[in-house]
Amino acid sequence: MLGCSKAKWHGREAFVLVNDLVHLVTLTGGGHIAEFRFRERKGLSTLNPLWVPPWKTIEPYHYRPGQHAARYGSPATGRTLSGITGHNLCLDFFGSPSEEEARQGLSIHGEAPSLRWRKERIGVRPQEVSLKLSVRLPVAELRFERELTLRRGESVAYFEETVKNERKADHFFHWTQHVTLGPPFLDSQASCICVPALKGRTYPHGYEGKELLRSSCDFKWPRAPDLQGNFVDLTQPFIRSGKGFVATALLDPRREIGYIAALNREANLLFGYCFHRSDFPWAVSWEENRARRYPPWNGRCQVRGIEFGSTPFPLLRREAFAQGPLYGTGHFSMVPARGSRTVQYLSFLAAVPEDFAHLRGLRLTDSEILLSDARGRDRVRVRASGLAATSLAKKS
Repeated sequence: MLGCSKAKWHGREAFVLVNDLVHLVTLTGGGHIAEFRFRERKGLSTLNPLWVPPWKTIEPYHYRPGQHAARYGSPATGRTLSGITGHNLCLDFFGSPSEEEARQGLSIHGEAPSLRWRKERIGVRPQEVSLKLSVRLPVAELRFERELTLRRGESVAYFEETVKNERKADHFFHWTQHVTLGPPFLDSQASCICVPALKGRTYPHGYEGKELLRSSCDFKWPRAPDLQGNFVDLTQPFIRSGKGFVATALLDPRREIGYIAALNREANLLFGYCFHRSDFPWAVSWEENRARRYPPWNGRCQVRGIEFGSTPFPLLRREAFAQGPLYGTGHFSMVPARGSRTVQYLSFLAAVPEDFAHLRGLRLTDSEILLSDARGRDRVRVRASGLAATSLAKKS
């Protein structure tokens, strides 16, 4: 079974892609990936790893300050939060707008997560189904395209994204995949985060007075310093209620292929992404653990972001560019005048053995994703025949 159709998701306009194994939902309001899960099948968990907010979301392009600010927050954050869910795209900038930008209508993480995305085409072939969506960012003068593909018999979603520059000048920007995970998949006892990082740094601006970690501290991944001088294991979610944090990690430069993943041991379910480290060298961890008491959070949210991208921190654009490279590694993307840039990456679901405690290694061939834990190499094989047609194959 292969298909792609228009649908409603929690009252939102969406497209659903399916094959015989998995079900993927993407929204046209902001382009968010709202669900990626196994279909009902013996021995497979149907948990959706992606975060679904506890508040009712709307199409973000319908946000109006007078009508919606009390529920979702001021336009600088509320426009994006009104429609956010799961995996959303941060494009042109990663972080909050400046006061001047906010007055011009920009919201957190750029225009892409707040605009209406449009269908370019649906393709159904004997072995695969694909959907291409696009959105134009009028302020940034960028056009963005994303093609999603599922192949028969595979629990893998293939992504191809292209940024096109409409300007007559080179454009420097931020490009981050804001992947957010939440309960019931993410659990303080049953879950862990898996990132092949070497070192990191904590956020320079705390967490609105409720920060778990010390600010602007270098650390060896995953042990980050807290305010009391102890170390927090960032692979474990939701350690302290009422706290939050942001920290960045430099992905291992010895790897051509970077990855982020999360494991639920009770469900025997592993969820992850693979990508070129040269495209996205940074993995930013963000956690909200019932710290924010104002709308729309209202002290009820548990969410962990694992955001892989081209820049290390969500900051004001002017601050991010002024800081320069971190650890000798780039901190932005570039698209030339009237030019374009394309990246490829994938997301996967894997059923793992009951004794699979933590993801220790990941390799790609031209037809499989090979997963290992501390007990040995290649304990789990995820079929991925579409790798052969991508730039990711045999680059581990």
